[in-house]
Amino acid sequence: MKILFDFLPIALFFGMFKYAEGHKDWAAATATDWLGFMVAGGVVGQTEAPVLLATVVVILATFAQIAWIKLKGRKVDTILWVSLGLVTVLGGATIYFHSESFIKWKPTVLYWVMGGGLLIGQLVFKKNGIKSLMGAQMTLPEASWRAVNFSWVAFFAVMGFLNLWVAFSFDTATWVNFKLFGGMGLMLLFVLAQAVYLNKHLKTGTAP
Repeated sequence: MKILFDFLPIALFFGMFKYAEGHKDWAAATATDWLGFMVAGGVVGQTEAPVLLATVVVILATFAQIAWIKLKGRKVDTILWVSLGLVTVLGGATIYFHSESFIKWKPTVLYWVMGGGLLIGQLVFKKNGIKSLMGAQMTLPEASWRAVNFSWVAFFAVMGFLNLWVAFSFDTATWVNFKLFGGMGLMLLFVLAQAVYLNKHLKTGTAP
């Protein structure tokens, strides 16, 4: 359930983009009415309207995620605060400048922040972020924990570059599809591969 909750803003971004893309007259008029006061020139055209409306939705959805977690009395993960900051700053720039380029950078920056955090934690502070998250549920050799941690670093690095390649090599509609289905699909495959690795070393208790 948590992964679905985490992907909810992306799903809403996708839904709004697809609806607005299929109703461009409505999208342009609505974006101009809603966002005209904060966009350069005051008028939103049909080309940029879908991504601008989707950006507004993803910003509001991220705020709503944090509000819901707070209402439940739970701690908000640091990465969610980072995501909120990125989507607000880069999304705001996308809206003001009528340019999807800014919001297209958001997944990459978030991937690299997560990967960088794991890498710095391991190399500088000698703290394994993945072990901190999962160590209470399972026992692995230290070498295996390091391998898992570095594999997540590599995964986030690759996903960041892959997002940029899709974002700036294909049209916005293709990037939106990749953002939801590609990102979720690759994450699921990677998690399954991790599960196989963890299960192997849980059984044998051996280092990689």
